[in-house]
Order: sequence, then structure tokens, then C-alpha cells
Amino acid sequence: MKLTPEQIERLYLFTRQHYVEWYDLQSELVDHMANAIEAQWQEHPKLSFEEALQKEFKKFGVFGFMDVVEKRQAALNKKYNGIIWKHFKAFFTIPKIILTATLVAVTFALLNVSMYKSEVVLGAFGIIILSFYGAIIYFTNKNKKTNSATHKKWLLKEIILGRSSICGLIYLPIHIILRTDKLMEHALGVFGISFLLVSMLLIEYIMVIEIPKKAEAYLHETYPEYALENAN
Repeated sequence: MKLTPEQIERLYLFTRQHYVEWYDLQSELVDHMANAIEAQWQEHPKLSFEEALQKEFKKFGVFGFMDVVEKRQAALNKKYNGIIWKHFKAFFTIPKIILTATLVAVTFALLNVSMYKSEVVLGAFGIIILSFYGAIIYFTNKNKKTNSATHKKWLLKEIILGRSSICGLIYLPIHIILRTDKLMEHALGVFGISFLLVSMLLIEYIMVIEIPKKAEAYLHETYPEYALENAN
């Protein structure tokens, strides 16, 4: 016996009621539970749909779908970090390596002649941080409008276009280093800060410009059903 379209929709509603808000993860869970319920009916034909559903849901344990959601989030965060790393490595291949090296050299030269090295670096640091969070707010609001129109949220899309503010922690080590004024007194320290500032700038460029521009391609690659859903 196969599930009816109404029962499939009930499964989608069930996942939403249990705090699974992303359509891609809902679909995975619905597919899993639908197959499991149909398998139960083969052994117990008289079992009602709701009884089979509750029986299957109990298999997920006390925390319900929470473990599944966390594992999926971890997997897609890992995928996203891999995408960032892939784009970042591209700046260390010819000819981009020349551009990267030039930016580091120019930053080093400007800092080296400045009488206010720490202040300049802190100012640059602040601008990068503010623009980074500004981009997060912009993309988050844009993605919310899209979700309201389509009534479907995609986890990888939220990660790409509404990156959590925890990403700002990548700047924490730099912030700590900048508190050490003695580091700025040596040429090697100034060079290190120059390299870190350029690296921060490149990572921000990748996260708020390059990857969002290619978001649709990454979504199509990750979700075969994404193009079909967004064509409707």
C-alpha cells in the first residue's frame, strides 16, 4: 500500500511541527518515513497511518529529529567551508598570487611608513568587520523575502546567504594580536599583520561576493530538486 498525496503532505506538516524548517531536510525525512511506513504496512496492513507514523517517529529517540538536523547542518557547514577554502586557494595560484602578493606588499609598505601603525590597522580591522556584518544582514533579509515568497527554506542557501554571525570569530585571533603593540614595532610583525589583513579581506570578498554569485550553481549541485522547485 502506498501513501496518498494527502498523507505525504501530512508528513511534511509533521516535520515542520517538530522544528524542521528547511525544505531539503524535510524532504529527506519525509522520504525516509514514507518508505518506513509502507514497510510497516506490508507486515501490519491494519495499522493506521497515524499509528505507523508515531511508531516510526519513536525510532528517532527522545530528541526527535534534532540529531538528524544537527548532523545535516554539520555536513553542509563542512561543505560550505570547503567551498570557501577552494576559492581562497585560487588566490594563491598564478596570476592571482601576483595580485595577492602585491596587496600584501602595498599594505606592508603603507604600514611601515605610518606613524600610527596600530591605529591604522585597528581602523582597517573595524571597517572589514562592519562591512562583513553589514553583508550578513543584507543577505539574511534578502533570503527571508525569498523564503516568504516561495514558502521553502533551503539549508545550504541559508548558510551561504545568511551566514551566522559566528563567522566573525575568524577575526578574533587578529583582534587579540592587534592588542600586542610590540608586534608592530618589528618589520616581521608588520608583515604578518599585513598578510593577515589581506587574508581577511580576501575571505570576506569570497564569502560576500564570489560565493553568493555562484549560490544557484552550488544549490543545483547539492539539491537536484532545487531547479524544479524554483521553476514553479
